[in-house]
Amino acid sequence: MISLWLKKLNNMSEITVPIYNMTGSEVGKQVLPARLFGVAAKPVLIQQVVVAQRAASRASIAHTLGRGEVRGGGKKPWKQKGTGRARHGSTRSPIWVGGGVTFGPTNKRNYHLDINKKMRRKALAMVLSDKVASERLIIVDSMTLGESKTKSLSTALLKFPSKGRKAMIITDAEDKVVIRAAKNIPRLQTIAVHSLNVVDLLKYEWLIMPQRLLERLESIYR
Repeated sequence: MISLWLKKLNNMSEITVPIYNMTGSEVGKQVLPARLFGVAAKPVLIQQVVVAQRAASRASIAHTLGRGEVRGGGKKPWKQKGTGRARHGSTRSPIWVGGGVTFGPTNKRNYHLDINKKMRRKALAMVLSDKVASERLIIVDSMTLGESKTKSLSTALLKFPSKGRKAMIITDAEDKVVIRAAKNIPRLQTIAVHSLNVVDLLKYEWLIMPQRLLERLESIYR
């Protein structure tokens, strides 16, 4: 269904979505740039970006001590010859109980995978286009709340098509009231406009964005 929509989309001169107000009513139409919202999806590229982003967020927690990190063992256990026992230079040796570990995991491991900026932004545009294709992008004319209370925002969200579903609101520094009000609402998350990423967009089914941030989004991800 999405592929058919995208084929049709390529033949259209412009992409439009409804604009909602805080009461859930449609108040107009918004033209979206095809460069960000009309890109055909390539699952292989999206997967590459997702894997790279998740790998970059991995923390190297597991760590074993090598023979150079184990305490003690500075003195030779016994003399080199004459004891009838095997020669040993230090109890830090991996063959000793309590000695260092050979080839064990260390916290110096780097999981980073190289993905260039062009690939990341292309994948982001594909996911944004999929939101439009599946009609899960909500443009709001003005996200203004009388007070920064969870109840105020929760009541407004119940009037949107995303009612009861996992949703993400795009915000900026001016939206402190919305960010504060959204903290205690289940299945809702806010994200700064300059921090949009493929993993978070895929995690949340609906995307909600104030109309005024559309131009900012274009300038950041051009």
